[in-house]
Amino acid sequence: MSNTSQKHPKDYITPLDINGLQGRMLHLPSSTDKKREMLYIYGHHSSLERFWGVMEDLSQYGPVTMPDLPGFGGMDSFYKIGQDATLDNLADYMASFIKFRYKRKKVTIIGLSLGFVIATRMLQRNPELTSKVSLLVSAVGFTHHDDFSFSKSRYRFYLSLSRIFKHRIPSIFFKNVVLNPAFLHLAYSKTHNAKDKFSGVSKAEHKAIMNFEIYLWHCNDVRTYMATAEAFLTLNNCNKKIKLPVWHISVEADRYFDHHRVEQHMRVIFDDFHELKSKMQSHGPSMIQTAEQAKPFLPNKLRSLLSQPI
Repeated sequence: MSNTSQKHPKDYITPLDINGLQGRMLHLPSSTDKKREMLYIYGHHSSLERFWGVMEDLSQYGPVTMPDLPGFGGMDSFYKIGQDATLDNLADYMASFIKFRYKRKKVTIIGLSLGFVIATRMLQRNPELTSKVSLLVSAVGFTHHDDFSFSKSRYRFYLSLSRIFKHRIPSIFFKNVVLNPAFLHLAYSKTHNAKDKFSGVSKAEHKAIMNFEIYLWHCNDVRTYMATAEAFLTLNNCNKKIKLPVWHISVEADRYFDHHRVEQHMRVIFDDFHELKSKMQSHGPSMIQTAEQAKPFLPNKLRSLLSQPI
């Protein structure tokens, strides 16, 4: 039995070299005698450190692994090897990781937001992998661009922004001007999508969140961030069935998605749909540092499912 409560994420992070791309992987062994293998796929604007608390919480149900995605968390982007940051390439990368990492093992896949989009596309492109999946979990995931609850004007604004800055020259401007730490300190907490993260926090908490947000913006490749934003803003994963049920974690106060449309689209793709309501207050916080902070994220029904033997 291992005790991770006093450890730091760096103690569990190892280098990752896959398909010519250099990144990192966080692996926590089981903190109990349970042996369920779990793969956590993070979402947009992420790093391994952002979800350390979730990993620590999940480890009570078995060993859990979270790899970087190309272009996120400081990992090399697809552009480095002459490829584009498409959902298909991300899906194929994740398929390669699963085939390499799990081989003959069954694995529970938990995909957060964009991570679930990638997992869905991966299973559609590699249907033979469905037999390896012991449980498929959508953590505030989605499958279609109509799932977004943005106003039409906001949707068009985000889509235009992503289409401009996914290109090399505009992305350089974005990185050096918009992502300048001084500018982010001044403006970021006042933006529409960041307001909730800073609402009701102390000065010390505000500073800690802001510093971590600046870290996230700088460890994520701008072109990849924008290209994947365009991809999910135009997403339609409803063209191919997946022979698995899905367990979907929803958040009542999710500012991004319409729950009813999310369910409708998931029912088109998957054999069955089960909603699990999280106690989180938003789509996702900037960081979840401890297992205690992660507790509201995982509904009790999911904990019960994860506790079951494979």
